Formats: sequence, structure tokens, C-alpha cells
Amino acid sequence: MNLSPRTQKYLHTYGVSPVRPLLTASVDGVERAVVIPALAESSSLFRTLASIAGNSPRELRRTLVICVVNNHRPHLAAEADILDNRETLNVFNALVLGRPPSLSRHTGMLDDIRQIARSGLRLACIDASSPGLEIPDRDGGVGTARKIGMDAALKLLDSQGTGGGVICCLDADTLVDENYLSAVGHHFAETGNPAAVSAYAHQKPSDPEILLAICGYEIFLRSYVIGLSFAGSPYAFHSIGSTMACTAESYVGVRGMNRRAAAEDFYFLNKICKIGKIGVVRETTVFPSSRPSGRAPFGTGRRVLRFMTGGGDECRLYDPRVFDILREWLAGMEADPDRDPGAILVAAGRIHFLLEEYLRMSRFDRNWRVIRRNCSNSTHLRRQFHVWFDGLKTLRLIHHLSRSAFPPVPIFDGLKGLLDRVGGSIPIPANSPEGTLELDLQFRILEELRSQFPCS
Repeated sequence: MNLSPRTQKYLHTYGVSPVRPLLTASVDGVERAVVIPALAESSSLFRTLASIAGNSPRELRRTLVICVVNNHRPHLAAEADILDNRETLNVFNALVLGRPPSLSRHTGMLDDIRQIARSGLRLACIDASSPGLEIPDRDGGVGTARKIGMDAALKLLDSQGTGGGVICCLDADTLVDENYLSAVGHHFAETGNPAAVSAYAHQKPSDPEILLAICGYEIFLRSYVIGLSFAGSPYAFHSIGSTMACTAESYVGVRGMNRRAAAEDFYFLNKICKIGKIGVVRETTVFPSSRPSGRAPFGTGRRVLRFMTGGGDECRLYDPRVFDILREWLAGMEADPDRDPGAILVAAGRIHFLLEEYLRMSRFDRNWRVIRRNCSNSTHLRRQFHVWFDGLKTLRLIHHLSRSAFPPVPIFDGLKGLLDRVGGSIPIPANSPEGTLELDLQFRILEELRSQFPCS
């Protein structure tokens, strides 16, 4: 396989090992890959694949879907998960080889499998589950599984000799629109973005308790991005793994996916944002699952589970005033970055003493001297400021302000405060603290948020 020197260097230095075989048929003409990690997902994975199979035949011919069936070794993995993965691998073997699969369980997936087979969806599978191929004990789960698949996608796309290619990420329980592949492809063809996130909406569950939980969680996610956008942060985008896509070139440029067990999407996009703007694919929607799950320490599944079990306060948002402070801080650095760190810290203290305190804790003075010395002009200095004051430092500032002076507020009070700042027109009843709005009204508010702020 002929690979560019840059890709060879990446795979040698940062690639995952051991390299697991890619089970697939022909890969001729593949221009993009969709990578899906799967751990005990036989009941949902083939529905996800059938959803992708609903895209146009033209797009399916240009796309390879790579599923990474994974688990840790038996002393760390549940036996039921390993058995479930074994069945998934058996079905994949049959689909790739064009044979009818033999199903011992989940016969309800037959319709999905028939649709996949009829569509001509191009499939590939990586076995990171069988003895000797499992996820290493020292590694996390989903981050490593994504990395295995994305490294394989990079290698495949580079070998096609087209000098490009796009790597998309989905989860094994996520559904997509029928224009998903064309919308993502068109976005990268028309922009120079190194990465992009698609508009999303969590699947609507039939269980009212789960629906209440997902309403609260998605409003929280969207409110945070609205707040960042109001403040003028370049990190105002959603970090949801099943919405991500990046170019093969940018994947190499940030040394690939990390191996984290959770928040791998946040850290990955945070790195890419430092080399270019994260775009938004507004013309399609992906639909992440709403199911509760305790696999990851945080994220959608954990948040829904926490809501249902009564742990933590899930009906609150950041006080909108923290975004006022962030906005003033970012505006000041945009207007006049070429200042001594002492003068900047004094100005930060005038905005709020906790901002100055946080910057001192983050060693801003020492770091800014080095950054300023190495920048030749104000444009370069502004860019390097946002490399230093990245999405993680932004989140930590928000947490510092919340802990020390601006505790979280009732969800609809906080949302109303944000919407007043950005000019949103969603009617929210007055005096509506947590738990006082009917579920139907909460869902209608969420749907209005999705409509007015599709990528916030």
C-alpha cells in the first residue's frame, strides 16, 4: 500500500498498535469513511447502518462505513458484552462476504440487515474484540476504538491517492437523515474547514422520565454553546462524537484521535480548532440516542442516568452573567492584545476579580510573555491567544466563576437570561424554576431552540 510520507510518519509515531485487519471487500473509489465504534451494540448497530443505507446510491458508492467492534480483555469486560460482540462480528462477516447472516438473537434486526444488503452500503469491520485483539487494559474505551477506526480510515483514504478524503464519526445507536452523506460531503467540498459538526437532535424517547432528562440535558448543551457564541469564543460549537467529521489532512495535523474513555470528542475538536475554524453542517441532522448508560463517566448516557436516579442537580444552567464576563474578556483581548501581561491582568481585574484570579492561577503572566515575544504582529498574537485560551481553559473559567460567585440557576431562568442577551424569541413562562413546566411545554421549548439555534 503506497502511503504519503506524512501519513507514514503519523502511523509510525502516533498510530494505534497492534494494527488490526480491516475486513472489507473492494475499496476502489472510496472518498470518505464513516467510523462507528461498537461495544455490545448488536441491538442498535444495524439500525444505524440501515439509516446510513437510506442515503443516495451515489453517495454510498463513495463511502466506506468502518465499524470497530471492541471490548477489553475478559477480566475487564462483561461476558455478555463479549458474546454480543461475537454475534456482531459474525453478522459482519456474512454481510461483507455477501452471505445471509445466521442470527441467534435479535431476529428483529432482519429487516435492517435486508435493507443494508439491498442498498449496496460498503461495509468494513475491525475486530478489536477477539482474544489478542482487545482494547489494551491501560487504554480507555471509546477514544481508543475511534482511533483504531480513524487510523484505518486515514490509511485507506491516503492509499487512494486523491490527496484528501473526509473521516466522519457516528455512534452505534445514532440515526441520520437521508442526505447525511451528501450534506457532509458538500460542506467539505465548499469550505476550507479542517473539521465540522452536524446539526443534531436527540431521539425522542417514549418514556416520559427519559424525555424529561434529555430535554434538560440538551437544553444545557445548547445553552452553553449559545453562551460561548454570545461571548465571541471561537470554541462555540458542540463536542458530540456522533456529529463530528474532519479531513484526513487535519486528522494527521493534530496527531489523530486521543485514547480517552470519555470526552474524546471535546479534546479532539479542541485541538483541531487551533489549526482552523470548526464548520457547521446545517443542511442535515444526526439523531444521537437518548438512552441512559453508565459506561462513560460523563456524557449523554451518564447525564440521563444521573437524572433518573436523582444524583446531582440536573435542572440548572450556568448563570448567564458568567458569559458577560467572558465576553468582556475576549473583546478586550481582541481589541488590544499587544500589552504587557501586568496591564492585561489589571484590566481583567476591572472586569471581575475572579477573572484575574483565574488567569493568575493559569500562569497567564509567564505564558503571555513567551507568546508575545514569539509573535511578529497583532494578528498572529490574537491567534495565539485563542490557542492558549482554548475550549478547556474557557470551561475551567466558567467553572471557577460558578463555584465562587455565580452558582448555577434554574434551567428556564437561565435560558431566558441567555435568550434576552442574544435576541431569541422563545416564549418562556415567567417564574418557571426547575420542575414547574409541563413536559410537553419543555419539549416544545427544546424544539424551538433546535429551530432557532440549530447548531447551538
